[in-house]
Order: sequence, then C-alpha cells, then structure tokens
Amino acid sequence: MTDRIEMRGPTLELRLPDDALAAYRDTLARATNERWVERLYARDASLWSTDDRVQAAIDERLGWLDAPEHFAGHIAALEGFGEGVREAGFTAVVVAGMGGSSLAPDVLNRTFGSAPDWLTLRILDSTDPAAIAATVDDLDPLATLVIVASKSGTTVEALAFQADAWERIAGALAANDASDQSPGQFMVAVTDPGRSLEAIPHHDELREVFLNPSDIGGRYSALTDVGLVPASLIGLDLDALLGSAAAMSARCRSDAAEGNPGVALGLAIGALARMGRDKLTFLADPEIASFGAWVEQLVAESTGKHGVGIVPVDGEPLAAADRYGPDRVFVRLALEGSATEDPGAAGRAPTADGLAAALESLGHPVLRISLPDPMDLGAEFYRWQVATAIAGAVLGIDPFDQPNVEEAKEETRRLLDARFGAGEPAADLTAGSIAATGAVTLFGDAPLRLSSGDGSAEGELRRHLARIRPTSYLGLQAFIGPTAERDEALARVRTLLRDATSRPTTLGYGPRFLHSTGQLHKGGPAIGWFLQLTADHPNDRAIPGWPYTFGELIDAQAAGDLRTLEHHDLPVLRIHLGADVDAGLGELERLLASALPEVVR
Repeated sequence: MTDRIEMRGPTLELRLPDDALAAYRDTLARATNERWVERLYARDASLWSTDDRVQAAIDERLGWLDAPEHFAGHIAALEGFGEGVREAGFTAVVVAGMGGSSLAPDVLNRTFGSAPDWLTLRILDSTDPAAIAATVDDLDPLATLVIVASKSGTTVEALAFQADAWERIAGALAANDASDQSPGQFMVAVTDPGRSLEAIPHHDELREVFLNPSDIGGRYSALTDVGLVPASLIGLDLDALLGSAAAMSARCRSDAAEGNPGVALGLAIGALARMGRDKLTFLADPEIASFGAWVEQLVAESTGKHGVGIVPVDGEPLAAADRYGPDRVFVRLALEGSATEDPGAAGRAPTADGLAAALESLGHPVLRISLPDPMDLGAEFYRWQVATAIAGAVLGIDPFDQPNVEEAKEETRRLLDARFGAGEPAADLTAGSIAATGAVTLFGDAPLRLSSGDGSAEGELRRHLARIRPTSYLGLQAFIGPTAERDEALARVRTLLRDATSRPTTLGYGPRFLHSTGQLHKGGPAIGWFLQLTADHPNDRAIPGWPYTFGELIDAQAAGDLRTLEHHDLPVLRIHLGADVDAGLGELERLLASALPEVVR
C-alpha cells in the first residue's frame, strides 16, 4: 500500500505491507474518531494522559506548536544580531551545549555550512579533553563568540565549557593589555528566563542573552533561539527556514489525520512500534544525513519510557536487504538531486534507494520522505515534532518528560563527590576488570564479574555476546573524542555486529548520548545490549575553578552510566582502549572478528 501526502515542499509516502497497513488503518480510525489533530492544536493534554498532574506538566511543554510563527517575528532582530557580531570582528562561533541545545545547530552547520564572509561554527558537546582541545584550541579567543546553551542553566557540561572559555578569553585579554574588558563580552547565552538564567555564571556580564519561551522543551527547540541564533551567525536565510516550517505547521494544523503530513507519520511509526517493528532505521542521502542524529534524540527521549519506546537507528552502514530483521521500519530520507551512486551499478555497496526498494519487495515497511531543497529541513524539524508527539499518544506515554535522564547524572555526581569530596574515600572508577589483551582491558557488569569465564579477552567478549536476544538492539557507547577516523572504525564495528547477529546497532559518543538516547536505554523496553568504550587521557585538561578535570568528569560519566545500566539489569561490557584510542579500536575489531563467529544467530 502507498499513501502519498504531498505539499509545496517535502512529500511523504507510506509504503506498508498488509499487516502494517491494517495496524495503521486501525490507529488512523481511532485518531480520526477521537479528533487528535484538533486536540493537539487545542493543547488538550488529555491526548496523552488522564492524570491531572501529568496533564499540568504537559500544558507547560507545548509552546513548540507555534514556534515557526512566533519566531518569524524575531527574524529582523536575529539578523541584526548576526550582522553586529560579524561587524565586531568575530570570525568563529562555538556552541557550548548538549543534546537539544547542540544537535539542531549541528544539523544546520553540517547541511549548509557558513555563507561567504560569515562566522565558521563549531559544536562543543564532548567532555573528552582531547576533543575539547581539537575544537577550541586553534581558535583566537578574541575572535570567537561562545554560545552557552542550556535550557536549565545548570547543565554541567555547558558550565564546564564556559569556565574553560572564560579563562582562555581572560588570558588573551591580559596578553593584549585589555584585562579591563570582561570575557563575558565574548559570550552569549541561550536559556530560559528566571532561575535558568540566574544559574549561569556571569550572566549579567554577557554580550547578549536570548531567553527562549519556557514552555518549549530542549528537544523540541530546533526552531527557536537554540537553532536560530547560531543560524544567524553563519548567514543562513532565516526567512526561508522558518517559512518552510510555517508551511508544514499550516498543513499539520489544518488537514485531517489521514492526509496530515505530521500526524500520519506519527500514527505510522507508533502503530508499527506497537506491532513489534520498533527499530526506526534511517536511510538518508549524505547531504542531509546529519538530520538523523537530531531525530534520534527527539524520538528516543520522547518515546523511551515506562518499558515502551521506539529505537532510532541512525548512521548504520547499509547492508543487503536480507540482513535486516522483522522488527525494523525504514525511513528513506531523500534530497532531490542528491549525488548518489547508481543503485544498479555492479559491485558497488547498496545505495539507500536500491536498499529501500529491496526492503519493500521483502515486505518491510518503508516511509519515504523527499525534500525538494535542503531548506525544507525547517519543515522536517516541525513534521517530526508533530509525529513524535502523536506517536507518544499511540504508545500511551507522555512524550514531553524524561523520567530516567537524571539517573546517570545522579550516579555521576555520587562518584565525583566520593572521589573529590573533603574527607571522602576515592571512588574506584575501574573496578571489575575481567580480562586484558595488549592495551585493551575489559570490565564486566555484575553478572560477568560474579560468574566464571575462561579469563581471555575473546572468551569474555563471547560471554557478553551470548547475552544478545532476538529482540535486542546493540548500543555502542563511546566515551572518547570523536574523529573522522574513529567514525569509520566504529562503523566497521557496527557492521561486524550487525552482520553476525542481524540485530540493529546504534552508536553514541559520550556524554552527548546521555542527553539523547540515554533516556531510551534505561526507560524504554529492556532490550538493549551495550558496549561501553573508554580511554586514558594522556593530555588531561583542568576545569578552571572546579575540583576535577575534564578527563575525570568524562570517566565519572562513563562509570555512572554503566552503574545505571547495571541497576536496570541491562547487559553492559566496558572496553577500556588505553592511551592510544585508535590502536585500541583496532584491537576491538580484532577481538570481535575472533569472537563473533561462535555467536552468530
């Protein structure tokens, strides 16, 4: 079956086999009878819950519905801000934030880049000391604007980045005999009003403060100052971006459920998840592939709770169609005119179009979205927000809370307090070693530590691999600095795991994924299987004025997340890669190649 939903801009086609079509039609009938479109735009919180307290909380999280129209009135001011920063001599901008505060700017930067003579943009969303150095140390502190982005104002990573930047700017001012200037003139903040703003150090000294509406959650904030302030600094056409989003908003609020471009998508992914197809796999053209990471956070954090959820699979290397299991649904995200390979060319790896066609022929659901222009990502930000909210209604959960996100943060705080608190014993962040080979050391969770294996690295890895279940997804959690070379190495690891087990694979760099997929890992269905990757920090970096370093912070974040996964009885094995991360990743590939043949399903 194909339902094609067209508008001036992106299109949507739902290509569903008979069983999926029946589930979708049943859900569509319910949404129509219960007036879901009308209730969504009336901000009727009973769409998601009958609990008065939950409804009250939801009432304070629906401002995103009107964001395109609201922020259209801010375009002139935003453009004036961007022009003023450029005229002041700034040449670079660093977004210092996590999750919802960094992902949308990253999408816009990777998709469009900077217009000629505008600022170059970098994203700082890793506490790995080497990653921080690679992001900021080659920039002139006095020509770089730092955006401290945090909805709560208390995000530990964003405040640590601010402390680091403040000291670097102060040092540069002193070296230029300008120590009477405040480093705050080289920073702006994007946050909520009131306590959130007050929690940001030096907020009254900053060059400018952008206060977002407090009724818009972080992961629903792409079309607010979170995305628009960085966009104004790289010379992006804000009228076109918000115009695309506004056109999608108009269709979503005026069309019936069946022809509604956002509601129909949400009904489809929700209905498919309920029937067991809960692995939402993205097949995106390279020019717009970064959009998948933004959707990953939105869907994972919004739906993964109370034992249910949709598992987004972003960036997984393509494979032959018969490598994919029956729990998948595929989103083909295409850009018209994309420079993709000929899918019929012999000997080449499968292309997204060729794979999508083959998957359809095997009976997999494929949701096809086509964008005429990259600027239509504005529409897609809005469409997916609507779809995710509607999928939450299908699944019977509140898509605007994140009840498990704080668990790993609290465990991290306990570890840091124990290690650095006055008079407290140091917390052992490396307990549980079960095997080693070369520079690579394996640390097991409680079931591995408290049972016997053969003591070899291959044997212990096989024991962990044997815990993969037919419904599992395999999550790689890399608490290491991202590089292009590591992206490629981890893609090879994903391919090894996926091809040997037929299970979906996900990848997140830590601590960024804690603000993205971390909620799903702990609160969603208990089907995750995890490999956590950590490393030494031969060139650690102090956090000015703090009792611990960036290296100690990321180590505690990794240990805290492992302990939290343990508390949820989820299988997790930590692979410590040593001081040479790239050599350690090579050793991991060798170990997997040796261990996997014995656990192929």
